[in-house]
Amino acid sequence: MKLNEIRDNEGARPKFKRIGRGIGSGKGKTGGRGVKGQKARTGVSLNGFEGGQLPIYRRVPKRGFVNPFRRDYAVLNIGTLDAAIEAGRLPAGEAVDEAALKAAGLVRTSAKLAGVRLLAKGEIKRAVTITVSGASAAAIAAVQAAGGTVTLTEAPAEAASE
Repeated sequence: MKLNEIRDNEGARPKFKRIGRGIGSGKGKTGGRGVKGQKARTGVSLNGFEGGQLPIYRRVPKRGFVNPFRRDYAVLNIGTLDAAIEAGRLPAGEAVDEAALKAAGLVRTSAKLAGVRLLAKGEIKRAVTITVSGASAAAIAAVQAAGGTVTLTEAPAEAASE
């Protein structure tokens, strides 16, 4: 079998129904929109409209607070880091930074994420020099106990507030 010979099974993709092409097509004249009225017109946006009744999103009480300045991090556990080094996805003796973690496919970074945060789930068996945006105290202690070092690119929140 060749890539250019691959086809869908018969009937796997139904034929696109052409609407508004004459009454003999079954979807002609009004094009399946019924007759007249706001919903038969183009550019209608009725999401959340309940016929003049107060919509549910306005009836339900709102609670809590959404912090617009919240910083989200891509999470990396030390167990995952150790498994990646063991599998050869990361160099064993070299320093590891966020770019190397992304290249190895261990974290996904996007414009919304503030960086990588190292957490202490799992265990690490070898000395690693790692540079990340943030790390939990337990993760730093675990890496140091294995003979490695953790360098933070951002100051911890407690130190920044003083």
